[in-house]
Amino acid sequence: MEVKNNPVNWFEIAVTDLDRAKKFYGAVLETEFQDLEMGPTKMAMFAMDPEKSGAGGSLLLADEAKPSADGTTIYFQCDDVANEAGRVEANGGQIVFPKMDIGEFGFVAQFMDTEGNRIGLHSHQ
Repeated sequence: MEVKNNPVNWFEIAVTDLDRAKKFYGAVLETEFQDLEMGPTKMAMFAMDPEKSGAGGSLLLADEAKPSADGTTIYFQCDDVANEAGRVEANGGQIVFPKMDIGEFGFVAQFMDTEGNRIGLHSHQ
């Protein structure tokens, strides 16, 4: 089977407090955001380069978007999962499970963000 593209090209993480979520993700992932408003919907797009691989995405504050620990899990790529996981609790999040070896696929960890979402981290070291 020929794969034309990786299947994900955009993601949205539901939040209830956009400023709090931006502060949390900005500290944990050491990233910045670009704010957007579309009517009553407010978004904070993660810093991204459309010329590089990987999906872009945003934090999303909208009436129809509810944070959840029970649905889809998004994994952020890291150089070393331990670095980002080490910043989670100091910034108001909670570790679900620490860095774990997944064999030839690298390492993962998961955390609960300040909004109630279960989020993953992935690295090859």
